[in-house]
Amino acid sequence: MKRISVDIGGTFTDCFFVWDDIYVDAKALTTHHNLALGFNEALDLACKRAGLDRDTVLSEVDSVRYATTLGTNALIERKGPKVAAIVTHGFEDTIPLSRGRGYGEGLDYTMQQNLPAAERPDPIVPRQLIRSVKERINSAGKIVAPLDPEDVRKTVRELVNEGAEAIVVSLVNATENPVHELAIQEIILDEFPPHELGAIPVLLGHQVSGRKGEYVRSTSTIIDGFLHEIMFHALSQLSNNLRDSGYDKPMLVIHNSGGMAQMNSTDALQTIHSGPIAGVGAAEHLSAETGLGHVISTDMGGTSFDIGLVPEGGVKHYDFLPTIDRWLVSVPMVHLDTLGAGGGSIASYDRIHNSIKIGPESAGSNPGPACYDRGGLRPTVTDADLLLGYLDPENYANGYIKLNPKRSVQAIEDTLCDPLDMDVIDIARVIKDSVDEQMAIGIGKELRVRGYLPEDFTMLAYGGNGPLHACGIARHAGIRRVLAPPFSSVFSACGAGNMKQLHFHERGVHVTFYNATTRTLYDKYDEFNAVVEELEARGREDLVRQGFDGDEVKYRLEVDMRYGNQLLTQAVALDGISRINGVGDVLEIIKTFGDVYSHRFGASSAAPEAGIRCNTIRVASYVDGDVVNFESLDAGGDRTEPTPVARRNVHFIGHDKALDTPVYDQGALTHEHVIHGPAIVTTENTTFLVEPEWRLEPTRQGAVWFLQD
Repeated sequence: MKRISVDIGGTFTDCFFVWDDIYVDAKALTTHHNLALGFNEALDLACKRAGLDRDTVLSEVDSVRYATTLGTNALIERKGPKVAAIVTHGFEDTIPLSRGRGYGEGLDYTMQQNLPAAERPDPIVPRQLIRSVKERINSAGKIVAPLDPEDVRKTVRELVNEGAEAIVVSLVNATENPVHELAIQEIILDEFPPHELGAIPVLLGHQVSGRKGEYVRSTSTIIDGFLHEIMFHALSQLSNNLRDSGYDKPMLVIHNSGGMAQMNSTDALQTIHSGPIAGVGAAEHLSAETGLGHVISTDMGGTSFDIGLVPEGGVKHYDFLPTIDRWLVSVPMVHLDTLGAGGGSIASYDRIHNSIKIGPESAGSNPGPACYDRGGLRPTVTDADLLLGYLDPENYANGYIKLNPKRSVQAIEDTLCDPLDMDVIDIARVIKDSVDEQMAIGIGKELRVRGYLPEDFTMLAYGGNGPLHACGIARHAGIRRVLAPPFSSVFSACGAGNMKQLHFHERGVHVTFYNATTRTLYDKYDEFNAVVEELEARGREDLVRQGFDGDEVKYRLEVDMRYGNQLLTQAVALDGISRINGVGDVLEIIKTFGDVYSHRFGASSAAPEAGIRCNTIRVASYVDGDVVNFESLDAGGDRTEPTPVARRNVHFIGHDKALDTPVYDQGALTHEHVIHGPAIVTTENTTFLVEPEWRLEPTRQGAVWFLQD
């Protein structure tokens, strides 16, 4: 297996390089103006460590996989084209009204409880760029009012004259019959052919989401249209860079569904959060291979802190109506909770509470934290870590970045010392403790809302800053076992290397498995099976187009079910069932739903007497591939304390004075050693901070246990 996996984050570009039995990790600063430059730098470093040159590697490697937060950042910064929307006549205000929930989507829990004080997000499509056409298809897919081509031409010309650079078409009931959306696309391409200057990208709602619900399908398509251009140019830039270096295979892009596909089979919407979701995939694989049990994955990088949940058995949680930025969308996405708490998160003065606020604003990679000495003037978490003695100014990121403590002192003094009447070190302590507590609260909320207890979980701490803050987060969260996994600083990139090529296809349906009024079971098996066959055919077509044999494609059937008229729906994976062939299959589906629902919400919450309905059928089509194998995580056996390479005074939370602390290098992280806190281990890509009353026990493959003494 020869594979390159890259996670392009807001601050660092992580590279995980597999060359047969050689596993190498490397990092470089993200170059936002040209992502290929940061990729080349990280890959060159990985090749150097493996003793290979880049051209040889790229000409022989099996695949190159990209995960990126580029789309996420573009959405936050509103950097994109002018998008227009065409909807069914009479539905012009569906998008602006946003089901009345637009005030609260994407806000934290506290703000959602005070919606009158919330601000609506700036619309991606302003009201003046929303136009309607006269047409109507009913819920059964029959044409009630035919489309008028001249009306469409007039509408399109008006939008182009208004400056539209991309057009989204989202019509009522198009998932049942897309004929009108396809006709509008044909008219637009006739008016503005793709080969002519001024061609307009056209995105159709039924192609982006096959689920019912006009609003969420429209917002999904709008975000896809907004990100289409920037993702196309950025990924093309990366693809051309590979071509120039001798790589002649298709470039693969990681999806937020937990799979991947070639660039020509990827929607921009599918790239949102793909980097951290690759980390959740790696956590799932690690849990399945090593028997870790319940795992909470935490990725602390330079910009954000991402939390993923993998219960025992290695089954990820999915969101089928996730919120991206401030918008509710309809796309299957691995569940992820993201906090604005990373090494580059800016610490600012909160006047109302007379305290320090951490994030969500980040210094990113340019200018970066004040200590990077690149023009940053505001204090960050990394500045606090440096002043507390955790980081080596001369050996940060393997000496790639020289840190300037004077800049950190100046940034804190200029912004925080006077209003808080505290000295620099005390403020640095508060920043460190506050960000640890903030992340621990996020973990506790994520677990308890799903009925789990933190003490039953192993916390995976990865990302560039994960092992540095692991003990502090665990202390606040009440977690006793922390594992920095193998290749922890580039663990999400490692996860990208394990992804399968996978596609989700879904369709909204009205299926009543149990009718409470007539007390009858569902018996229209052919209708249900026809939908499944259609979705499987679409998935198979996607994968065959990417070079796979149709016989290699595997399928997983899922349904979204609910009791009666409940608003809440539960996704149910139907293992062993691909078709309904009789009443026994219907009863098995009902039993599976009841088991899943009762496990999540309690046995007494199930209400089959209200009826059992299904509103979405979903098929995951995928092809298995080679994966990186993880070795045993056994921390037992006789161990000795290694010899430190240096000592320095370090400030710890709960200790008034600095403690004389041993410092170790990469050589200390072998399975023969144990390191008792307080201690610091500095490696090429990250720093391990062992707080007092904790110990560090490495394993054979490079994973490291943090355990309480």
